[in-house]
Amino acid sequence: MNLQDALTQEFEVIEKRRLEPQEGSYTSYLFGKGLDKILKKVGEEAAEVIIAAKDGKKDEVVGEVCDVIFHLEVMMSQMGLDWQDITDEIERRRQKENMNIEKEAKRKAEARTDECVIN
Repeated sequence: MNLQDALTQEFEVIEKRRLEPQEGSYTSYLFGKGLDKILKKVGEEAAEVIIAAKDGKKDEVVGEVCDVIFHLEVMMSQMGLDWQDITDEIERRRQKENMNIEKEAKRKAEARTDECVIN
């Protein structure tokens, strides 16, 4: 499975839990507690990524990154966002970066001098 499919499937399950809470579901529990609880979990999981990375524990980093992504998805769902919103912003930033690179190249080319000084 590729990353896009994995994230799409996970987000669909999260959305379903938000719209149709299920008894015993951790995701439903988070939605029931509200945005403050969800945000607290995002912060806790982000801190755990940092600790695992600082300790050089790659396997733990992978698990903690998955936890951060999950809790971010719960937050996104709670706020009415989805992966397309994130994709659109990434694309907007890439376009802006490319425009900045092109502007810088043009600026350098315009500052170039064709004069040749021979000593």
